[in-house]
Amino acid sequence: MNSLANTDLEGKSTQAHIQRSWLLLGGVMLTALVLRAPITAVGSIVSEIQQALGLSGAMTGLLTTLPLLAFAAISPLAPIWSNRIGIENTLFFAMLVLAGAIALRSLATIPALYAGTALLGMGIAVGNVLLPSIIKRDYNQKAGLMTGLYTVVMNLGGAIASGFSIPLTEQAGIKWNVVLGGTAVFALLAAVVWMLQLRGKQQLAFVSGLNQAKPRPIWSSKVAWFVTFFLGLQSFCFYINITWIPEMLIDRGLSHAEAGWMLSLLQIVGMPSTFIIPILAGRRASQRGYALITAILFAIGYLGLLSGDTSLIVLWIIVTGIAAGAGFGLAVMFFVLRTATAHQSAQISGMAQSIGYLLAAFGPFLFGLLHDVTSSWNMSLIMLLAVVVLYAFAGWGAGADRKIGEQAMES
Repeated sequence: MNSLANTDLEGKSTQAHIQRSWLLLGGVMLTALVLRAPITAVGSIVSEIQQALGLSGAMTGLLTTLPLLAFAAISPLAPIWSNRIGIENTLFFAMLVLAGAIALRSLATIPALYAGTALLGMGIAVGNVLLPSIIKRDYNQKAGLMTGLYTVVMNLGGAIASGFSIPLTEQAGIKWNVVLGGTAVFALLAAVVWMLQLRGKQQLAFVSGLNQAKPRPIWSSKVAWFVTFFLGLQSFCFYINITWIPEMLIDRGLSHAEAGWMLSLLQIVGMPSTFIIPILAGRRASQRGYALITAILFAIGYLGLLSGDTSLIVLWIIVTGIAAGAGFGLAVMFFVLRTATAHQSAQISGMAQSIGYLLAAFGPFLFGLLHDVTSSWNMSLIMLLAVVVLYAFAGWGAGADRKIGEQAMES
């Protein structure tokens, strides 16, 4: 009888473990799906939003800048919140905030637009910081695969949102605010999946164990700063891409629809590299070579755009998209590879995304400012090429075989 009872208990335990594993995977993927889509959906229909609400150019630019500033402000707080109430709890509340923020933004008034945009940046920031920490905690042996999967899903969500915004508004006749509000459904689904995983005391026990661990240096670590600038400069380029490349292509003769699809292509072609690079990087002690390859691809893409040759515009978009996808996948993988614990991964993720996205927030502004001053895109693209050189330097430091806190290796 005891043997049968034990077998039954083991079976139930295995079934519960499988269920938790699927819920965890679902939570990660649904969260990844809404980490870019609410922002990229704006880029393709920004002129319609501007016209409907009578926004100036500066006010329109804030729609990209506000989420980045929210990333910078909230990212350092996410590890603190997760340390107190658990990662799953923190992600549950973040997805609720994100769903509410998207709904608020879709009310189609200026105050609601900006308040919702700022709040959705806060919700996204928490997801950005904590997903690598979950991978470090629960998928450390498959970190490359899981990093590749969730970053691909993130880019897929962003590409779908930007690619379908114009057809839904112009061809299907759906109002822009309804289109923007659609992603709230997925954020709400993510919140439900995290809610099903709330474990209360078990999470707090895990957190308590983290508090007893000896703290390791983050802000004083050279490795952490290299990772921070690598992510920051990659994001600097990415947010310029999604903000200004469609406008640049329209100036060079493409239609609004064609420019919107080029923005989708930019993100779609980056998906394979976003998936593959983390897997390859996880198999090597040093990732310096991969960092340099992404820098070279960025340079080729921007030089092609600088040439003004519209006959090869698809090629330049593809090369730039591959570089952006590979660079982001590598940056996120550094949160796992350069750390020893899940808590430390959350810390460097918070630091890198705080400083990095603050740096990235200036990208679209500076790019647009140079265009306004020179009435040309050339100086703006030359600035990007200079940034790529700094990006390569940061990648060389971040890609070295060393972890945060290993003082002998950092000196």
